[in-house]
Amino acid sequence: MSLIPWSPFLDTFENLENSNFLPAIDVYENKDNVVVEATLAGIKPANINISVKDDVFTIEGQREETSEIEEKNYYRKEVRTGSFHRSVILPASVQADASEAIFENGLLKVTLPKEERQGTKNIKIEIKK
Repeated sequence: MSLIPWSPFLDTFENLENSNFLPAIDVYENKDNVVVEATLAGIKPANINISVKDDVFTIEGQREETSEIEEKNYYRKEVRTGSFHRSVILPASVQADASEAIFENGLLKVTLPKEERQGTKNIKIEIKK
């Protein structure tokens, strides 16, 4: 019986090789907006769908294979292709219909205006006897 040393660091990278393609996403906010940035190099804007529902931002898309080389000829293949789907909970309620998306140099930047918060409203409730 031969023993192979366990290395959690290498296991992580082996799992990445077999995982689905997931683009990196940054979410931050300022006084007026929530901003989502995603790195989508090599993906055509026509292949990207964005939606917001119940303060959950969802981005879906597909990176198409661009070369004709058969997989057996690769020395190393790290650029992922195929479809992806990411959903993140936004830190504040937003006005999805007033959002703006810019795609430049492989970076998608979506600016979502925050909803105006209503002030506290006191309601007098009568108690029936």
